[in-house]
Amino acid sequence: MLNRVWLIFFVVALVAIICQLLGGNAQVLSDSVNGLFSSAKLAAEISLGLIGVLALWMGLMQVGEKAGVVGFFAKLFEPLLSKLMPEVPRGHAAYGSMSMNITANMLGLDNAATPLGLKAMRDLQSLNPTKAVATNAQILFLVLNTSSVTLVPVTVFLYRAQQGATNPADVFLPILIATSCSTLAGLLIVALVQRISLLNTVVMAYGLVVLSVICAGIWSLIGLSAQAIGNVSTIMGNGVLLVLIFSFILVAGMRKVAIYDEFIVGAKQGFEQAVQLIPYLLAMLVAIGLLRNSGALDYALQLLSAAVATMGVDNRFIDAMPTAFMKPFSGSGARAMMLETMEHNGVDSFAGRLAAVLQGSTETTFYVLAVYFGSVGIKHGRHALGCGLAADIAGILAAISVCYWFYG
Repeated sequence: MLNRVWLIFFVVALVAIICQLLGGNAQVLSDSVNGLFSSAKLAAEISLGLIGVLALWMGLMQVGEKAGVVGFFAKLFEPLLSKLMPEVPRGHAAYGSMSMNITANMLGLDNAATPLGLKAMRDLQSLNPTKAVATNAQILFLVLNTSSVTLVPVTVFLYRAQQGATNPADVFLPILIATSCSTLAGLLIVALVQRISLLNTVVMAYGLVVLSVICAGIWSLIGLSAQAIGNVSTIMGNGVLLVLIFSFILVAGMRKVAIYDEFIVGAKQGFEQAVQLIPYLLAMLVAIGLLRNSGALDYALQLLSAAVATMGVDNRFIDAMPTAFMKPFSGSGARAMMLETMEHNGVDSFAGRLAAVLQGSTETTFYVLAVYFGSVGIKHGRHALGCGLAADIAGILAAISVCYWFYG
């Protein structure tokens, strides 16, 4: 699958470059070459940046597992995850790391979520009989990460505040609805492909609990300013991280665990994993950079605009679509597109709000695919990419629909 995707990226970029040259834009050659080298540099910078974070969290997770704290988190989500991933035996270490990753994602703890997710993927890989091919459990876990619900998208609020929005947090509920739709769609699609039954009391009960938590979060934040929401989220996030770290260390100490030695063992694994990621990140980011700098995404936007004009439907959403097109490929690129849309159309315009909702409702699917599968050497993702992109499309359509509903 990834071999074909990589080839398609290059073929599409080549066609776009030829079209640009035929249109008299010779600058595209320089832009494309610069995009290749800047993407290579970015891959190295990301990987090097992950070394410290991965080493830290892999070391802490090693201590937490020995202390039994990770096992406590596993018990919270294991009944649900065991229904969704029947091939993972009960009591396996993957339940603990997956549970902590899901919790970190919901709380918006990005610095912790990625290392915990990589640890979970590594634990799932230990059950993989064919190491180069993704298992059903790994695919489901990846799709849940590409569409994970973040209860409080603080960064989007801050960008809107910087752009002078009247009420920076007024996109909170639309983002929550859109990202929930994306996650639900991803889960349903994977369940359909893998023939997982979701109609059982365990799954339904967890669904009700998650819905209750989301509703409670909405209720507690209604009426607060963006600054207040940001403060609450920051305090809660930092507090959760510190509680986890101190619980790992202190409980391990009480249980006579060799804390320092275990941390070093885990940190070494994190270092090795970060280095292993470099070629996978390089391959994906180079292809994405070439695709972006060739003008291929601009052509896609023009085709969409022409199709909408032909159908005669409202086309106000078109101005925000650069963010949607860019998000599966590049988080920083999508952020730049969102800010450009806000600057050009106004932060409180329909397009400005929609761009913010799109930014907060989906993830960078290709990046997550490269990092998570690359960390364990998986070359054949099977239906992971298709399901991840389907969840992205569901999130984009939900974002457009909810913005028309909220903002007319």
